Amino acid sequence: MTRPIDEPRNARSRRTRSAILAATRELLEERGPGALSMAAVADRAGTSRRGVYLHFASRTELVTALFDYLAETEGLHTSLARVWAAPDGPAALAEWARHLARYHPRVLAVDQAVRRVRREDPDAELHHARAAASQLAHCRRLTEWLAREGRLAPPWTPGTAADLLRALVSSDVIETLLDEREWTAAELGDRLALLYTRTFVAPAPLPQGGGGAAPA
Repeated sequence: MTRPIDEPRNARSRRTRSAILAATRELLEERGPGALSMAAVADRAGTSRRGVYLHFASRTELVTALFDYLAETEGLHTSLARVWAAPDGPAALAEWARHLARYHPRVLAVDQAVRRVRREDPDAELHHARAAASQLAHCRRLTEWLAREGRLAPPWTPGTAADLLRALVSSDVIETLLDEREWTAAELGDRLALLYTRTFVAPAPLPQGGGGAAPA
């Protein structure tokens, strides 16, 4: 009797890795980082502790990998691509606001769970720090774009504007407006875009040689 063809090992490995990361996300959202042991993840993922350790050498490595897993499964890079495809800095800043409304509600539960304990949990702090560094880099790219085009409003510098933009990537703000105040995601994106552009964008300069009547 012929033996059935086995599923390729690398495909099985990818499926197991994804199941482990999905289980990690579920535990974080439901019970917080305190419940995140390798044994609990293994049980939720339907594998053994050894199976978890074959993919992730430590809890730290597992929590760190969750950032990339969330980015892939929730479409971070596709959403950001719309920001960087904008025709100019002000349009990119407005699209950044809409990106926040598109993407961040999808990872809100994980972010809040991590933030609650990050001061006491080194792995949660590492995850938070990686997310914060990525967000700050995007904000700095936006403010430098505005500055290059002469559209960054005074008294902002690329650094101070990026700092404030990063601070405005707040789970508390997003949760308050979406859940408590019942804004839609579209309303959140449009209203954040209005706030950002009125705060950080200077008026477009007048064309050279125009803009008024000739002196008498």
